[in-house]
Formats: sequence, structure tokens, C-alpha cells
Amino acid sequence: MAVNRPRAVFVTRETDYELLVARHATRDQARFFLQTRGQRIEDIEARHHAFHAVLAAARGSVPADWRQALVRRADLDRFLFAADDVVVPVGQDGLVANVAKYLDGQPVLGVNPAPDLYDGVLVRIGVGRLARLLAASIAGDAGVESRTMVEAELDGGEMLLALNEIFVGHRSHQSARYRIEAEGEAEDHSSSGLIVASGTGATGWARSIMDATHLDLELGREEHAVGFWVREPFPSVATATRLRAGKITERPLLITSRMNEGGVIFADGIEQDFIAFDWGRRVRLLPASRVLRLVVDQ
Repeated sequence: MAVNRPRAVFVTRETDYELLVARHATRDQARFFLQTRGQRIEDIEARHHAFHAVLAAARGSVPADWRQALVRRADLDRFLFAADDVVVPVGQDGLVANVAKYLDGQPVLGVNPAPDLYDGVLVRIGVGRLARLLAASIAGDAGVESRTMVEAELDGGEMLLALNEIFVGHRSHQSARYRIEAEGEAEDHSSSGLIVASGTGATGWARSIMDATHLDLELGREEHAVGFWVREPFPSVATATRLRAGKITERPLLITSRMNEGGVIFADGIEQDFIAFDWGRRVRLLPASRVLRLVVDQ
């Protein structure tokens, strides 16, 4: 009987050079555009070639008897991941968040192609260590962090998953109006919206809100809990501001829209992939049962 060979799925996004050429049609036109802004295309092109050298080295690290696939970020929603895949995002940290919601337990090995450019919070693996960790991830010998994710379930059955955070609010700078229910308490709000973040996301957007409001929450990256923070709640005759932040474990956070139009919910900063959240719609937000299995280089 034939045995399925493991498959390494490499996930990338377009480089700045590729995006510039796609926008301006040719390299020369892109070069002229950059020159008018005092920049050199050669610098961006050098980054492009350096990235592809790392990607080639990463793909060359895959054992000879494995299968391989390459998928761009824009095509993730059309790509079918298999249960026995090993997923290798090559790029900035956000690429791991982009792919996380499409996975269900597959190990993820984030490769940082430019340590001088990207922080490497989620893409921690140097390409020289990839071959060993690919084999170890299949053998069950690799260190793995089970990163908690955020889940949003709407009353119409739609669902969103996020590795970092989910935003609920208005798509513009108008006030978001909604009813919030948390841990048996409820009140009506008018605010700049709210976010629900995991322990992973607590180092990003949520961190900036905590720094501004001093509403700190301790969230472990693998803790089965998420936090919520309301942005700029406005007190009025009809709206209150007591429920501004809190931790969610077993009991979900419930939000009911009071927006006639413009209400949205989106995940991990991808605003264009929003779900409409207009008057009367309700969403449940809580820690997801699904986790991101992030392989770490020990």
C-alpha cells in the first residue's frame, strides 16, 4: 500500500518590487515613479532577489521524498490544505496570521527572510535550521506552541477566526453603537469600536490600546482566554463606559449592533474581508477551540 508523503506548503506574499511593477506595468515606469520620490528601484530590487534566494534555500531544505506546494497570500482562501501538511510561511510575521485561520492543527514553521527588516515574533526560524525542524515536526520531536485564537460567531451562522484580534465597529470614523454583554453585565455603547485579542495579538494593536488607556490585561500566548478593549467609549444619557476591558474564558462576549448601516466585523486587520454588522445583528466572541501550532526552534 502506498504511503502518503508529507507535503511542505510554502506561503508567501508579493515583494515590494513585484507590487511596484504590477502597479506601473514595467520596471522602467516603476523606476521613474520612485525617482520622482527620491528613491532607487535598485534597492527594492535587491530586497526582492534576497527574498527569493531565501525562498529557494528553504525549498531546497525539504527532504527529497516530500512533496511541495507554493501558495500566495491572495490565494489562501482557494487553497486546500491537507491534514498532513507542514506549513512554511516565508515573510513577515503577519503572514502567519494570514494563514492561521485556514489551518486545523497543521504545524507551522515561520521563516524570517530578512531579520534586519522583520521582528520575527512569529517567523522565528532561520533557513539553515529548517531541514532539521521539518523532519522533527513530522516525527513529533519539535517544540510547539499552541497559540490561542479568537473566534467570532454571528447569528446568521458566519464565523471568523483570528490569530491576533477581531474588530467590531463602524467602517468609517463614525461612532459605533452597540449593546455589550460581558460576565453577566450589559450596557449600551457609543465608541470607536472594540477589539477582542488573543495573547499573541496582545503584543500588537491591543498593546497600543493598553498603553493609551492603562487598562492592562495579562494574557498568555497559550492561555485559553482572550481580552477585549473598547476604544474611546463616550458617556451620554443613553450610553455608558463601565465595560471597557476584560478577559473572556468560558462565557462569550456578546455584542448586538445598533448601527443602521456601516457596522463591520473583520479579523487580523484585513478590512476588506469584513462581515456586515448592521442593526440587530448579534455576535459571540470567545477563545476558539482551534489553535495555531507554531513550531519553535529550541
